[in-house]
Formats: sequence, C-alpha cells, structure tokens
Amino acid sequence: MSNRKKHWEKTKGQMIITMLLWFFFGYVVFMFGESLNSVSFLGYPLAYYMSAQGSLIAFVVILFWSANKQEKIDEEFGFTSGEDD
Repeated sequence: MSNRKKHWEKTKGQMIITMLLWFFFGYVVFMFGESLNSVSFLGYPLAYYMSAQGSLIAFVVILFWSANKQEKIDEEFGFTSGEDD
C-alpha cells in the first residue's frame, strides 16, 4: 500500500473516532436527560449542566485532541506543512 493510502486510512480512522465522540456528546447524553435530572451537580440538574457546560467542554477537548492526533499522523507519513526551524 502506498504512503498516501496508509495516511488516508489513519486519517479516516481518526475522523470516524472524532465524529463518534461528537455524536455521543452532542446527542446520546441528551437522550438520557430525563434520567440524568435525578442527579444534581453544583445545585443544577445534571442534564442541564451537561447541556450548558459539559458538552461545550467536551467539544473543545475533542477539537484539540483531534488536531494533535492528526498532526502526529501527518508527521508520521511526512505530510507536515509546518515551518522549518
């Protein structure tokens, strides 16, 4: 398999994992909101807290994790466009 195909396979795997994490924090957590409301966090129902703060924090963490992982994949296969030091 060529270097480009190997790079694309790893990139595609990374993209699928990122989209699954996004789907989980964007939809699945809220599907169980009714049952999550029985627990409180900082005085608010847990479903409210997860929608107001938790999912936003998760999205930012996923964003940085995905960017770092993709940078490592690019470096592994020699597709970096970074500055030369």
